[in-house]
Amino acid sequence: MLKKTITIELASGLEARPVAMLVQVSSQYESSIYVECGDKRVNAKSIMGMMTLGLAAGEEITISADGSDEEQAVSDIEKYLKSN
Repeated sequence: MLKKTITIELASGLEARPVAMLVQVSSQYESSIYVECGDKRVNAKSIMGMMTLGLAAGEEITISADGSDEEQAVSDIEKYLKSN
């Protein structure tokens, strides 16, 4: 299992379109991927779960991935969240 704390740098935060893109990136991988913020933990491949987080730009989240492609998954998610 791999865990990494990432600051969201998307200007709009994670609203509808960015959440859909994040789910799309996460769904490319076999690994189980979760996003944690505070006491909430949701499946990064679930658009409804991700929408419940209501994350804004500048917030810190922890990405955890467990599986054969966990390193690539976390790396690509981080790249997406840091793109502007």
